[in-house]
Amino acid sequence: MISKYQQQVLRRAASFYADRLTDAPVKLLGAAADALLAGQLHSLGVMAYYADFMTPFWTAWQSFNRLEKEKLRRTFFLQSVADYYELMQFNLQVAEQGMQGTVDGLRDFYRKETALALMSLINSLYGEEEGDIGRYAARMAQLTDSVINRYPEAIKNIGDEFGFHFDDGGYIKTAETDRFVLYQVLSRVKGVIPRKDGKPIVIIHPYVLGPNILAFLPDEKKSYVHAFADQGIPTYIRILKDIQTTEAVQVMTGEDDALDTRRFCELLKATHGRPVTLNGFCQGGFVALLNILSGELDGLVDALITCVAPMDGTRSKSLVEYMRHLPDRFRDLNYAIKKLPNGNGIVDGKVMSWVYKLKSMEKEAPFVTFYRDLENVGGRGISKTAAAMNHWLIYDRVDLPEGITKLSFDSYTIPVAPDGTLPVKLFGRTLNFKGMEEKGIPWLLCYAERDDLVDKDAALAPADFITVEVTPFPKGHGAIATSWSDPRSACALHTRFGNGYRGPVRFQLDLEEGMRTNNGS
Repeated sequence: MISKYQQQVLRRAASFYADRLTDAPVKLLGAAADALLAGQLHSLGVMAYYADFMTPFWTAWQSFNRLEKEKLRRTFFLQSVADYYELMQFNLQVAEQGMQGTVDGLRDFYRKETALALMSLINSLYGEEEGDIGRYAARMAQLTDSVINRYPEAIKNIGDEFGFHFDDGGYIKTAETDRFVLYQVLSRVKGVIPRKDGKPIVIIHPYVLGPNILAFLPDEKKSYVHAFADQGIPTYIRILKDIQTTEAVQVMTGEDDALDTRRFCELLKATHGRPVTLNGFCQGGFVALLNILSGELDGLVDALITCVAPMDGTRSKSLVEYMRHLPDRFRDLNYAIKKLPNGNGIVDGKVMSWVYKLKSMEKEAPFVTFYRDLENVGGRGISKTAAAMNHWLIYDRVDLPEGITKLSFDSYTIPVAPDGTLPVKLFGRTLNFKGMEEKGIPWLLCYAERDDLVDKDAALAPADFITVEVTPFPKGHGAIATSWSDPRSACALHTRFGNGYRGPVRFQLDLEEGMRTNNGS
């Protein structure tokens, strides 16, 4: 006989599972609809990321065909066959790296998702509403929608907060040449004004990805240039004019860069009564060094700061490995040249950025970046920092003057000589790292410990020939201008950190204080 209590338990259990079974078809239908939507959005995402990755290929393909038509006519046939065979092997190696990265990305992402899906299915079978299969499917649909639709919108919209906006009242146009405009950067901290007798600093942005990374998110206290201005330092940023509409930029050379920099430094020294500090970021650091070594800035510049700057590109392990497998015939900058309607040739910025992606295919293949974004958005949501970083990478790829690009190209293909002589010249003059010590110019060299764009060895090359002050920063290539420009961060630029390392702003403040002490003020 079954007791009354047991009968009550059975009735309640039957009622409980009857309700669940009644709701089950509805929940399963909803879960199926969400899963179908997630699958459709996933397919769209894969295609969108692949299309974005391949867009520069078509530009490169046109340049390749144009140049190869000429080379095929003047190259022995069997040599061309051998070169193309090597190129095919090179392409297969790049594809293999991309496939390996894709497999790793798929494995890492779906290892977590498979466990979550299985757990949600078990929860559904046991009647647990929290974390059931319906909610899991809805989460996946929302996640893919965020990456495919809302993330690109957030990246585009962050442009109002990201980078320089010279019409917002926070900058003063100070000088101009045919190629550059010099702006003074004003602090956004109330009551902080630049010291009239302070030591001025001119910040030189990279040509490749423009200046906006140096004013990343000013209102979030993540801006490299404002880190200087907020300390009352007379801070200036040299901005390259639009290459598409400015012929002087299209045809400019390293000599033009040096002469324009001299003009700005003459003005600032006269205004502030003190020599200028040059501060170059990435490629801008290499250009700043060349300008000083050329002798054109003697008496005008008395200090140098470089951040993640490639000083000997041949020491970049990943790029050297990439170039080693590329046949000599195809190591030609002309493959990236495109002609403008006026006949001037400039270097296509999208093709150049694509080359950097190819050398890191295991990290930059379209499927890898897609699953990385799914992982990031799913774990942290759409942050302003992530949106701004992607805005920089997507919208700030600019075309480059051929003459300036040739300087960087030579530095990545020809090593620094054993005596410290650089592989490039300005004004026909030999440039040597030792010239910095001969001129008595102090140099703070900053590099990033996890930089996958400018290797540590490439940045630290000068230290093999002269004494330079070195400051390592954690994280990657852009972190100095983003994470560490925040005055509340562990490696704030105006502080000492680690083993007494000086940030760039601290270095500049100490130079200024030393000048005051020497002047007895």
